[in-house]
Amino acid sequence: MKILIASTPATGHLNPMLAITQVLVAEGHEVAFMTGTAFRARVEASGVKFFPLPEGADFDPNDVFALVPELKSIPPGLEWFRIACERFFVDAVPAQHEGLLQALRQFPADIIVGDDMLFGVLPMLLGPRSQRPPIALCGTSFLHWAREDGAPNFLGLPPAQTIEQRDQYAAKAREFDAAVDQPVSLRLNRALKTLGVGPISMPLFHSVVALADAYLQLSVPSFEFPREIPSSVHFVGTPPIIANQVPPPPWAEDLDGSRKVVLVTQGTVANHNFNLLVAPTLAALADEPDILVIATAGGRPVNAIPGKVPSNARLARYLPFEWLLPNVDVLVTNGGYGSVNQAMSFGIPLVTAGLTEDKADVNARVAWSGVGIDLGTNEPTPEAIRNAVRAVLDQPRYQRRATQIADEFAEIDTRAEIVRIIGELVTDETEVSRLRATAASQGRRAGRRA
Repeated sequence: MKILIASTPATGHLNPMLAITQVLVAEGHEVAFMTGTAFRARVEASGVKFFPLPEGADFDPNDVFALVPELKSIPPGLEWFRIACERFFVDAVPAQHEGLLQALRQFPADIIVGDDMLFGVLPMLLGPRSQRPPIALCGTSFLHWAREDGAPNFLGLPPAQTIEQRDQYAAKAREFDAAVDQPVSLRLNRALKTLGVGPISMPLFHSVVALADAYLQLSVPSFEFPREIPSSVHFVGTPPIIANQVPPPPWAEDLDGSRKVVLVTQGTVANHNFNLLVAPTLAALADEPDILVIATAGGRPVNAIPGKVPSNARLARYLPFEWLLPNVDVLVTNGGYGSVNQAMSFGIPLVTAGLTEDKADVNARVAWSGVGIDLGTNEPTPEAIRNAVRAVLDQPRYQRRATQIADEFAEIDTRAEIVRIIGELVTDETEVSRLRATAASQGRRAGRRA
């Protein structure tokens, strides 16, 4: 098959899409990859053809908020989320769409495989089915679908347990619709109109789940709130970690098993202020003699982490997760979906604290699933972090639950599922095209006989 992979130019989206690329290349398929120019070297190192996103859809992944600098100062909340949706996602739709069309002219793909926030696929999904290849999207965030209890997504609300909670969630949903969904939809439909499609009547994030020919959720069912979901949604586990991206650190031998290992990360997006989680975690665990704390700066210089480095801490700009995760006892994270799922696949319990982007909902699932503790804040205190880490280390129920979810990941053959779903979409499309051609040929013959 000829497969076009398309990814939002952000590390948390690119990494799983590159892992899927490696799976497909290993199966012998011809793959091209479209994403931001900053990732050209990484894509080409995978041995596939690179297509750059057009200027209107490209941004620097090392300074995501340079595109919308006001988001650095606006506190987490509905205004923050609306602005992020409009500026990062909706405004990029026309340029992403044009980039896809340009790539398809040079690389006539049998299928497009994109991440869940590449909304530039919407004009194709809304247009004539005969004029596009099949489109499969990959859920690199929690499943963006309507909830049975009426709660809006992105607020970190656990499933409602009472009628009173449902009433509260209904009020929050009305507020979210007025403050976020309605203005974002208006902006989106204006953009779609200029492209000759639309409008759509569902929320932005629901649209790609509803319209994609297949939706590959990169997790397991036990980490998703129960509800009715479209038959096109498939839980495929987490993609394999891309190995050998960076070598082990010079202090690798310190992971000798004599101490519990706590890994702390703020990911690669919400890491402009390490005082939110990394620095408080280093301070919180500085006096714990049975713990070795490892902090990764998510690509930023380690000297950007403020404060004194405790003697039981080790810092790195990047770390090879395929080497590190088998040695980790607890992950402290602001809630990046990819790293949370990778940790769970290794049976690692979590402590989470993050409210921006999709993190409140990811972290609510951590608490609901029993795999860890969600501190429910964007700025936890050292005391709260220390108490949570000690609870996760000292109370066996968290490790037991993490092991159960790891077993669920192990039951899914992620590579085989990805290859199967993509292959079936292309096979189905080929059969439909054959039937169309047969019908057209029969119509021409009937016309000649008449």
